[in-house]
Amino acid sequence: MDAELNHDAKDAAPARVASLSRTTSETSIRLALDLDGTGRAEVATGVGFLDHMLTALARHALIDLSVAAQGDLHIDFHHTTEDVGIVLGQALRQALGDKRGIRRFGHSLLPMDEALAEAAIDISGRPFLAWSVPFQRPKIGEFDTELVEEFFRALAFNAGITLHVTLKAGTNAHHVAEACFKAVARALRMAAEHDPRTAGVVPSTKGVLEG
Repeated sequence: MDAELNHDAKDAAPARVASLSRTTSETSIRLALDLDGTGRAEVATGVGFLDHMLTALARHALIDLSVAAQGDLHIDFHHTTEDVGIVLGQALRQALGDKRGIRRFGHSLLPMDEALAEAAIDISGRPFLAWSVPFQRPKIGEFDTELVEEFFRALAFNAGITLHVTLKAGTNAHHVAEACFKAVARALRMAAEHDPRTAGVVPSTKGVLEG
């Protein structure tokens, strides 16, 4: 997938795409997305579990996503996971533009075997994360389960969204994490999609969604 993702020319609305790069002493990340994609993903972060979760996020949010990251994995996975969340959040904010015509709110209650996760999103311009997801073990393979929360905090605060994620049931750490990613993806898909009844109006009584 090219860094610049192609938008369907037949769509009269402006392309909701973004392409960003971020380099620090800890990570180097290139990311591109199309909010109105088909769920295609090409992800290479060096963290296998994160790649798996980002691929699921793209598929269920119906966004096209390209991520290439290099990080200080000889230390741990923290910087790479958090910084990918930062860049993805920034790209979402850029692609959403002034948020004109979107539904704004989205929610999902998503089962995955014994796990059940709920996500609710307000594309509000006011960043907030409410996280109620206990994990019963500290790692999924080599991936620290506490990094799931770090990823979503970075995503929410850089995208400018209010995000609530709650675990309703679940014991298997892999299932719990994956249910959270898929629930957020489905909620994001609902919140970011165009509402044909709004006639392109910003869905706020204030007229803006910037905090």
